[in-house]
Amino acid sequence: MYRDHTKVVSIGDRVIGGGNPVLIQSMTNTKTEDVKGTVAQIQALTAAGCEIVRCTVPTMEAALALREIKKQISVPLVADIHFDYRMAIAAMENGADKIRINPGNIGSRERIKAVVDAAKERNIPIRVGVNSGSLEKELVERYHGVTAEGLVESALDKVKIIEELGYDNLVISIKSSDVMMCVKAHELIASRTQYPLHVGITEAGTLYSGNIKSAVGLGIILYQGIGDTIRVSLTGDPVEEIKSAKGILKTLGLRTGGIEVVSCPTCGRTEIDLIGLANQVETMVQEFPLDIKVAVMGCVVNGPGEAKEADIGIAGGKGVGLLIKKGEIIRKVPEGELLSCLRKELEHWEQ
Repeated sequence: MYRDHTKVVSIGDRVIGGGNPVLIQSMTNTKTEDVKGTVAQIQALTAAGCEIVRCTVPTMEAALALREIKKQISVPLVADIHFDYRMAIAAMENGADKIRINPGNIGSRERIKAVVDAAKERNIPIRVGVNSGSLEKELVERYHGVTAEGLVESALDKVKIIEELGYDNLVISIKSSDVMMCVKAHELIASRTQYPLHVGITEAGTLYSGNIKSAVGLGIILYQGIGDTIRVSLTGDPVEEIKSAKGILKTLGLRTGGIEVVSCPTCGRTEIDLIGLANQVETMVQEFPLDIKVAVMGCVVNGPGEAKEADIGIAGGKGVGLLIKKGEIIRKVPEGELLSCLRKELEHWEQ
């Protein structure tokens, strides 16, 4: 597997590459200058299972804010810089554990060297990021459009610049909103480099379309053993990105642990708000570090039988529901108390 042979890179107190577990990233959507708001969002992301977080650094005020943010969080912090090389240097001076740049946007070789020198001095990894939306004009013309081959060439050209400046503490990301182009690009670059790869489908979309595109794209890439960190890019609350990423990794067998929720698709027998209840359960179980299966069923007729594969479950009826363990009915519960009853059971669960 490619992942087993990638270079090992340390990001704060986390390690990626070399066969280490694939880590989950997300990005804040607060103004980084708003320390309180950004810290609150990072803490919510961390509680959900985020292992590396990225913040945009468009201003010097944002770069300075990183110092205060770092004091209040427990996950490595990546600074995202798009154009101004001075922001990259300031971010590192203020505690960034890694920076994300596109050297093509930074400017002259002297400016790139200034960033690389600052990273080298502190041994801070640089993530070289290339997106299909910003592919160089000459590569678009050479390949007659935006292609996987062009993305790979662009990324490796940028990596070569940094290597020539004497630094190889690098991570690469090549992203596209075109799922199959993104898959092909990762297949190509994995055979041409040993740097760790950060994988994601950029601008994937809303919770609905973004999850589908990310699950398909990341699923194909990760299944081939490619990818050392991932981000599910969704338009919305970034906590949703973490839930989706954990689900993708668990489905592929790259993660264990965590509660798996199964629920029936509803039918004419359903007499409770099963959709709302299932969503509440899925959110609630995120806080419990248990490796069990929880079932949420819509009727008391087939609920116990359908839930027998689960460790614990609830089944709703008309104004009343059932608490079920291993397919056996434990007790009846008023419909309005089903969620709190399940929570109480999980709080006292013994593995």
